[in-house]
Amino acid sequence: MNFLEARIDGLALDMTTNSPVVVLAALETDRVLPIWIGHAEAWGIAMQLSGVEAQRPMTYDLIKSVIHSLEAVVNRVEITELREQTFYAQLHLEANGRKYQVDSRPSDSIAIALKTGAKIFVNEVLFNLQTSSSDATPDIPNDPESLRERLKKINPEDFGKYSL
Repeated sequence: MNFLEARIDGLALDMTTNSPVVVLAALETDRVLPIWIGHAEAWGIAMQLSGVEAQRPMTYDLIKSVIHSLEAVVNRVEITELREQTFYAQLHLEANGRKYQVDSRPSDSIAIALKTGAKIFVNEVLFNLQTSSSDATPDIPNDPESLRERLKKINPEDFGKYSL
């Protein structure tokens, strides 16, 4: 697999599915990858992107603390594949000279990357998804203009659900 480094390009709410969407953009191309995620995960990502600290540790704070308590580091996270309309990811950890790969949801991996400063990588194939009504892949726009058009249909008041 060939991986491209990516950054978070945005967080939005898809009105057609009422689901939050995290948008990853490849650093080396103009392609984007929207990933539909859960509301709680979107909240965790939004808090981190906004620099808001919770009074008590949230789930991703706990995970970061456990990783550090075990004297481990998150080397990187990878969004690896799309299977049966579900994205998969892996955390790449290192502790005491040993390397570990941990299966993870992309939203959790992204939030942990934000918490730990780890880089995000996406399988290049995911930026080139071909979508059609005849196959099993979801209708995922993979260029900025198509995604921008879809997200334009979002009602601005819905962003209030994620305001901090």
